[in-house]
Amino acid sequence: MNSTSATAAQAAADRPATFRDAFAVAEFRVIFASFSVFMIGETVKMLALSVLVYERTGSGLLAALAYVTGFLPHALGGVFLLALADRWPARAMMVGYDLLRMAMVAVLAVGALSPSAMLGLVAVVALFGPVSNAARTALLPEVLHGDAYVLGRSLLSVASGGTQVAGFAVGGLLLGLVGPYGALWLTAVTCGLSALLVRVGLTRRPARIQYAPTTDKPARGAVRETLRVNRSLLADRRIRGLLLAQWLPGSLLVGAEGVAVPYAADLGPGASAGVLLMAGAGGMLVGDLLVGRFVAPARRERWTPWLALLLGVPMLAFVARPSLVPAAALFAVATAGFAYQLGLARRFLDAVPEGRRGQAFGLVSTGMMAMQGLAAAGAGALSEVLAPGLVMALAGAASATATLVLWPVLAPTGRTRRVAA
Repeated sequence: MNSTSATAAQAAADRPATFRDAFAVAEFRVIFASFSVFMIGETVKMLALSVLVYERTGSGLLAALAYVTGFLPHALGGVFLLALADRWPARAMMVGYDLLRMAMVAVLAVGALSPSAMLGLVAVVALFGPVSNAARTALLPEVLHGDAYVLGRSLLSVASGGTQVAGFAVGGLLLGLVGPYGALWLTAVTCGLSALLVRVGLTRRPARIQYAPTTDKPARGAVRETLRVNRSLLADRRIRGLLLAQWLPGSLLVGAEGVAVPYAADLGPGASAGVLLMAGAGGMLVGDLLVGRFVAPARRERWTPWLALLLGVPMLAFVARPSLVPAAALFAVATAGFAYQLGLARRFLDAVPEGRRGQAFGLVSTGMMAMQGLAAAGAGALSEVLAPGLVMALAGAASATATLVLWPVLAPTGRTRRVAA
């Protein structure tokens, strides 16, 4: 390669990918569209099921459980079943899970099950959620390359937040027009549409890990294989550091979100926790869009530790118990720091074995959800004995401390190495 070509190649590598670069790839358009439909359907389903359970039982506790039941088994599925994301073809895994969800929602919509049976059915099906999500995430670097992959990750994060907001709006409208059972039937339609988009729009690819029938080493069961590979990934110092870097700073900040309701209540009758939570969601979306689209790849990676630090530092001001508008602004600035994860995306992709991408990405998601749940629960417990503003400041301090401890991992150090699995 001559010097002119090398300079051009370097300039291309340093240029952030554009939305056109990502959406020019037909398979990414399919992944984006099917994921958006999936998220809208899931949000409507959770809302409709919660209302339905409350109508039939009058129990606020059961209604809350109905709202989160689909997420509670996520950790179990992530710990014991993630190997399926690499042992089954990605398209088949995603289509199969959509069809399973469609059958589940149809059973719920019939109305023949008791509330407890409904919750049990949703929990069982949700065990396979992290496997399908891992298959989708691991497929992305096969569809988008270079910085387009990082932007694609950003766009899926934006789609997740945006479609959840749309799902709440659509769900509320549907509940008023057709009731919870009608909303569930329409959710079944979204499941079928998502499955159709994936089946027609994605190329069939073989599973990443295949066992020859004549091999001397028999194929392990999914549970044993998941546990073995999880141990292998966590045993590698580099991968373990990148996992902790993706898990801790952001998850600890979620503790502050967990006490938004009591904080707003302390501000008086005119304050709303919804304003704080919407500001937090908006800050995260804007941060992902701006950093993913307009910051050059090398600079984005250099900014990674500083963006992670941004998560916690603004929350320290909650010691002073700011009023609603300044509090919302602080939330928005802090959650914009979630864009730090974009600076880790390519490093993590380079570090994990190619044949175990599905399980590695699933482990990121599983650990993040588990730690967010623990952080929210811990903050809620602290709010029983401390003022909510102080708890939010402590959550920010914990996030900032984790960032400082993980600074050597968050800062770019050159190419990473792959490990065997």
